[in-house]
Formats: sequence, C-alpha cells, structure tokens
Amino acid sequence: MTDKLGAERPLSPHLQIYRPMLTMMMSIAHRITGAGLAVGFGLLTWWLVAVSMGPSAYAYVQDFFGSFLGRVLLFAFTWALIHHMLGGIRHLIWDTGVGLDKRTIEILALATIIGSIVLTVLVWILGYCYLGAH
Repeated sequence: MTDKLGAERPLSPHLQIYRPMLTMMMSIAHRITGAGLAVGFGLLTWWLVAVSMGPSAYAYVQDFFGSFLGRVLLFAFTWALIHHMLGGIRHLIWDTGVGLDKRTIEILALATIIGSIVLTVLVWILGYCYLGAH
C-alpha cells in the first residue's frame, strides 16, 4: 500500500492474520469484563436507589434479583469483577518487571482464568451457606 507521497507502507495486521493466543484472548476478556462491570454497577445502583425509595421499590428489585435471570446476572457480575481484578493484579505484577517471559505470561493467564472461576464459585457457595437461599 502506498501513502499520499507514494511511499510503501506495511499493512496493519489484524485478527485474520494472527492466530488467537491465550494472551490475546485475555486482553479481549479484560476489556469485555470492564464493560460488563458497567452493567453490573448499574444493577448495584438500581438496588441502592430502591433501598432509598422504600419497601415496595426494594421488594420489586429483590424479586428481580431472586429470579433466575437476576441470579444469572449477579453471577456474571461476580465473575466479571473477580476476573477483572485478577487481570489487574497480573498487570501490576508485570509493572514491577516480573513475569514477562513467555512461560510465566501463559501461567499467569491460566491462573487468572482458573482463579476467577474458582473464586466466583467459592463466593457463591459461601453466600448460600452463610446467607441462605431465599
């Protein structure tokens, strides 16, 4: 490809050229969970506003969060929050100059995936054990 002055420039690579790698997928997941957190914090805001509006508004929101869809959204929000946090910790580790070799990058990526799933399930199990299912 040539620019306005006729000089040859390389084309910018894109997803059709690169084969998907774990670190690439983790970067995409980090962005998606960040956007998901905006939705989750919107739900938290809805709940807080309902608390301030009185018993009927609070009951309505609690009914929603107690429904199948509400619990799925809360579970997804929990996972997104934990996954995004672990991704941030991974980046903090890299900011210290540690773990930048290929093997450690892959290990940290897998630890983020496995850790976010395990911690999310653990949070929900503990929540059901200590708070009880309603």
